[in-house]
Amino acid sequence: MGKKRIKDKVEDKKKNDKKRMKSKEDKKPKKRKKKDVPKAKVYVSCSYNNTIISFSDYSGNVFAWSSSGCAGFRGSKKGTAFAATKASYDAYNKASRYGVKEASVIIKGVGMGRRSAVKGLRTAGLVITSLKDKTPIPHNGCRPRKKPRGS
Repeated sequence: MGKKRIKDKVEDKKKNDKKRMKSKEDKKPKKRKKKDVPKAKVYVSCSYNNTIISFSDYSGNVFAWSSSGCAGFRGSKKGTAFAATKASYDAYNKASRYGVKEASVIIKGVGMGRRSAVKGLRTAGLVITSLKDKTPIPHNGCRPRKKPRGS
């Protein structure tokens, strides 16, 4: 009688393990739905060394971006106009997965890739609704260093 009870317990344990395994298999990760963003804001940041292009929705969430370094350029070549064009192509290709058709472009910085980045976005197929320049301009600048004495 005692042996039979032990066997029953072992069988019940196996059944419970199978149920647990099935429940883990049933819990598949839910696929995240990609958001559809027909209108976006494009921020183009141009420095002397690099150009960064980022796409965001109107609430400010960035969903696609690229830079000259991402486009495969290294060193001083990252600051060129050609690298900015390639980076803008790459950024638009990433953003087109989200359904971006038109955008307002905001440019910041003083680099060689300012014009070419916008030109690259247009040739890639993006409809530009507005173009704004938000380059920071110093009103009075830094305080100059003190004049040397004696000479």
